[in-house]
Amino acid sequence: MKSGFMDKLIDRLDRIDPKSLQTHFLRLAQEKGLIETIFQSIQEGIIVIDGSGKLTYANKAAEQLMGFSTESAQGRPVSNYLRNIDWNGILKFDEKEWTKLITREIEITYPEHKFVAFYVVPLSQAQNAEKGAVVILRDVTPDRAHETTVLESERINAIKLLAAGVAHEIGNPINALNIHLQLLDREIDRISKGDKRHLKELVGVAKNEMARLDLIVSQFLRAVRPAKPKFALYKIENILKETMSLLKQEILNRDIDVDVQCQESLPRTKVDKDQIKQVFVNIIRNAFQAMPDGGKLRISLSSSDKFVKVAFRDTGVGIKPEHLGHIFEPYYSTKSEGNGLGLMIVQRIVQDHGGRLEVLSKEDEGAVFTIFLPLGERRVRLLTRGEEENGGTEE
Repeated sequence: MKSGFMDKLIDRLDRIDPKSLQTHFLRLAQEKGLIETIFQSIQEGIIVIDGSGKLTYANKAAEQLMGFSTESAQGRPVSNYLRNIDWNGILKFDEKEWTKLITREIEITYPEHKFVAFYVVPLSQAQNAEKGAVVILRDVTPDRAHETTVLESERINAIKLLAAGVAHEIGNPINALNIHLQLLDREIDRISKGDKRHLKELVGVAKNEMARLDLIVSQFLRAVRPAKPKFALYKIENILKETMSLLKQEILNRDIDVDVQCQESLPRTKVDKDQIKQVFVNIIRNAFQAMPDGGKLRISLSSSDKFVKVAFRDTGVGIKPEHLGHIFEPYYSTKSEGNGLGLMIVQRIVQDHGGRLEVLSKEDEGAVFTIFLPLGERRVRLLTRGEEENGGTEE
């Protein structure tokens, strides 16, 4: 509506006859309805506040973004919904500063978790009268998600470039050192028994450290250049049994009690045996590191119509809430023994298998890592007579 129309109407009210007055008011109603329709149809939220900072109008988009209804919010301070804003300062702007915008981005959790950007346009409701402001809101959650994806992609690409250099610069010296340690070991065999025992021990320590370094490099390369799974049908309990056999001596050395509970007749599932074995090794070693003074690790295997479930519950130190969201990030580790790659590899392998990984933990109460792997052979559950009559039910 043009402001000139309203000014002329006010100036002429005392001179307008009843019939013309009715016509003008009908026109006013039509134009108000048009503006209302426009405001309600746009995706951006619009909130109007008066000079005292109280909400006087909000469109549907604003209601959905902020989780209130105009009826309940009308007349209430806008600071109830948009906090940490100097509304008094905004509403005292003089006419020369009305064109200034105050921009802010906030995170809201109700009615849905999202990020909302908004800016405030101070305005005057009438000449030489109380000032107000218009707040325009926009949902920027998709933008935030896209930025996060781009940053993560850039970080992974940077790690991949570094991996190529590491493989070249460290891989070759490791091979050379291994060869020379083997040659040194052969030369020691020619020395008399009294002299060579101590030398054998030193070479053994060097070999162990070389093996550990080789494992770190291998994990690094596996994390940034994962191989595609080679699927075949396996019984998951057999893979776990092989894994436990590999870690037998390590379990004894750490004074950890391992209890395995397996549901009878688990179905087979399609997995890459070596990769799943790597998942088990990484999770179990992660549990060992959380129990430096010994403890108990309970591993339970079960299944449903869709998944085989493997849960690892330890009695370790647990994970602090502020660390829980970072445990799958590369090189993030709170343990002196950790390199921050093990859980990243676990998550990637499980995702490549079409499964999911859940983590539950409380500080000083241990942690539970649960793997869900889709079944390779989907089971068909026979319906009982009652379920047949009711059309069947889902588990």
